[in-house]
Amino acid sequence: MNSLIIKGGSICGGEVTVSGNKNAVLPMIAALMLSDEESVIRNVPDIRDVHSMLDIAVYLGAEYTFENGVLRFRCKDVKNTVISRELCSRNRTSILFAAPLLARTGKAELYPPGGDVIGRRRLDGHFYGLTKLGAQMDDDFLTYKFKAAKGLHGRELFLDEASVTATEQIIIAAVTAKGTTTLYNAACEPHVSDLAAMLNEMGAKISGAGSNTITIEGVEKLSGADHSVCGDHIEAGSFLALAAATGTPLTVHGTTPRHYWMLRRVFERLGWQMTLRADRIIIPGGQEPVVQTDFGGHIPQISDGTWPQYPSDMMSCTIVAATRSRGTVMFFEKMFESRIYFVDRLIGMGANAIVCDPHRVVITGPAQLHGSSLSSPDIRAGMAMVIAAFCARGESRIDRADVIYRGYEHLVDKLRAIGGVVEEV
Repeated sequence: MNSLIIKGGSICGGEVTVSGNKNAVLPMIAALMLSDEESVIRNVPDIRDVHSMLDIAVYLGAEYTFENGVLRFRCKDVKNTVISRELCSRNRTSILFAAPLLARTGKAELYPPGGDVIGRRRLDGHFYGLTKLGAQMDDDFLTYKFKAAKGLHGRELFLDEASVTATEQIIIAAVTAKGTTTLYNAACEPHVSDLAAMLNEMGAKISGAGSNTITIEGVEKLSGADHSVCGDHIEAGSFLALAAATGTPLTVHGTTPRHYWMLRRVFERLGWQMTLRADRIIIPGGQEPVVQTDFGGHIPQISDGTWPQYPSDMMSCTIVAATRSRGTVMFFEKMFESRIYFVDRLIGMGANAIVCDPHRVVITGPAQLHGSSLSSPDIRAGMAMVIAAFCARGESRIDRADVIYRGYEHLVDKLRAIGGVVEEV
């Protein structure tokens, strides 16, 4: 795997354009399997997870070309219904091929999905949705086998947690099911709405995406689409955290203001101001951040949650940024019990942090970090280490950088464009 050698203090600011939303594109690739016509998807990030999903699609019978962010995709005939363990293990969203395989062939067999190891990640919502829509499931604890000899049928469903991928699985399954499906307690994230928008371009009848109640009227057949993927709000937030932590000015292009309302509120609590424009975000340099205490002088708490609360994927980068702000703040990671563990590496770099338990950490700043040798445990913690390395005095080495590339397109080029001195080895 590649490693990154980073010179601390080298970021000077400038402009960055975010890539297409990784978490929108991956379910879109699975959903494209529903149609036998060609689709064109634009603003697709050239990252490892996209190629992993395309590898599965090709194995199942799809054909595609992918150049300069434009994906041309068609699956005229489904040739396989069993996805190998190796293919399934490459990412989390491999599980989403269950729905289109059931819709087109009436059967599917998959192995447990891979993805970042950040704690237990339930699949119950997927199994609940598919079986309630009419699939029969045989779980031998090695593979997940589904059959729907009589097809899928719409109905009312209620998720016990607003799972993003379970919501996407149910949407993909329901668009060609007979009748109407109403999904309550659905996930509301921007990438869920973007998936629904693409499917509607293909002829689906989905309403309510972006709220917690989604209605899907089943249609007999879907056509192709020509769709442009929305910008990745997690990538944008990561670069804003980098600019805040290093005290440098940055303009991030390719953003949608409503996707950043909660991020702005959190950054304001940490003492940073930013301006949201129609298609870009501007964060000034030279700010002297001070943590804004709660009423009465109490230590504030920053928690993640389901949309529109603060995204769990932003917690790691925000924790690093908080080490540069004067004051004390508690971070409460509610969704994954292993995400906080990377803070031990920050402590080794000089951060003033107390890890209370697997879900909570207290940060007191400002702290001067120093260069260190690190290893990326997951996509978001890896990007957080990149930010920490640019804040530190001296040189840092980050091993397993390929893990970070799963979620950030052309990362090294973008860092160099804003002054970052970084070498890939």
